[in-house]
Amino acid sequence: MGVLRNFFAGSDRRLRFFKIFSAVVAAALVFFALQRLLVPKYASYALEGGLIREYYDSSMEHDLIFVGDCEVYANFSTMTLWEEFGYTSYIRGSPQQLVWQSYYLIEDTLRHARSKPQVVVFNVMAMQYGEPQYEPYNRLTLDGMRLSPSKVRAINTSRLEDEDLFSYFFPFFRFKDNWRDISVEDFHYFFRNPRVSISGFMIRSDTVPVGFLPKAVPRGNMQFGDMAYLYLERLTELTRENDIELVLIKAPNLYPHWFEEWDEQVVAFADENDLLYINFLEYIDDIGLDFSEHTFDAGLHLHVYGAELMSRYFGGILSERFDLPDRRSEPDTAAYWDELASLYHGLVQVQQDEIAQVGSIRSFLLNEK
Repeated sequence: MGVLRNFFAGSDRRLRFFKIFSAVVAAALVFFALQRLLVPKYASYALEGGLIREYYDSSMEHDLIFVGDCEVYANFSTMTLWEEFGYTSYIRGSPQQLVWQSYYLIEDTLRHARSKPQVVVFNVMAMQYGEPQYEPYNRLTLDGMRLSPSKVRAINTSRLEDEDLFSYFFPFFRFKDNWRDISVEDFHYFFRNPRVSISGFMIRSDTVPVGFLPKAVPRGNMQFGDMAYLYLERLTELTRENDIELVLIKAPNLYPHWFEEWDEQVVAFADENDLLYINFLEYIDDIGLDFSEHTFDAGLHLHVYGAELMSRYFGGILSERFDLPDRRSEPDTAAYWDELASLYHGLVQVQQDEIAQVGSIRSFLLNEK
């Protein structure tokens, strides 16, 4: 009898444990399902919010990595670098990406990639920011990073005092009020993400020429902040420790203004650290850019044809200065990029057709009907 009582008592305990465990699992599944439903999908607005996340979907290694703000993901065509030079590249860009965020993205890239990039390109426009700036922009960079020590450090360095650290790990608590605005899009992209770029490059083929440019008004203090310098130094050290060439660039955007005082500081840093720095604003004519034709937003960014010119010019510099491999003869790599080329040229054609028919672009996503 004692054996039977012990057996049934043990069965009751196992049953209670199973019920509790099942309830916890069910609650967790409901929580993560709600979180997935409520977080932004970045399919019909703020498409740039999908850029950082999209990197992890790539199955190919990249010899060339860009980091920085919109001046990289709008101005450099990764497809042109492939088609004309055979360079495998990826742009890990995001809106108002801060220097420390770029550093942690390279840290994350080195952890994620099976082979190290040979060249890292950093756009220096972010040097103007010496402290955390704006929570929505932080989200567009940090939410897309996979959980890792690099992400945790990036969050701690980037967040403002009134930001909730917990919500970066469980974004449900940041976006819980989105239930009021749930749309078909949230269900459509519940199990998948929209594809917004070609290896980090966002395609725009419409044209809005430069008109009025605001007057350049220097700030009271034109010196870069200590925090910006600290993380540029750390990025320099990280790439050097990993035998990676670091290239500093200033993209040829006419606005926001790039001041001479800023440029002098970057030139000095590059000289002190034996780095290549290229201010493409000085080579607009050599590149062949015409801002009455090659911009989609009046000089802030290049459209796809301007980005192709920019990439052709930069690719020539890279071929002269570095020994980046031409991988067009590698069957698997070529097949991967051929598939991307079909998406790239297909979207450009769709956008051109829309401009001809209705006067504006309606299609921004890759491989979407």
